[in-house]
Parts: sequence; C-alpha cells; structure tokens
Amino acid sequence: MPIEIRDEEHALKLGEVAIECRVKKLEKEKVAKVKFRTKKYLFTYKLPLEKLDEFLGKVKCKVVEV
Repeated sequence: MPIEIRDEEHALKLGEVAIECRVKKLEKEKVAKVKFRTKKYLFTYKLPLEKLDEFLGKVKCKVVEV
C-alpha cells in the first residue's frame, strides 16, 4: 500500500533517495500523481498540473512518464 505525502519539501527529499519517479497525469481531475519508488516503500504525491513542470525541475531522480 503506497504512503501519501502532502508536503512538497518532504517529496523533494524523497526525490533525492528514490530509485525512480513515475508521473501520471489525470487530465479530468487536473491533477498529477508523482510516485517515488524507494528501496522499501512507494510514496505518492499529488499536485496541480500547473505546478508539475516546476516541481519536476527540482526533483533529482530519474523521471518516467506513464
């Protein structure tokens, strides 16, 4: 079961230790889900589509779009 994160700073810290980050865009809801896969857990972070490009520029892990 994935763990949901609600804080952007925590998500950026996870981006440093994550193996990869998967991005799923939900156009109807105007939300993007970013999934951080670490060695032990899967974390998810939801954010508006408008802020996605800015957020992905800050993340330091391999980004895969689904």
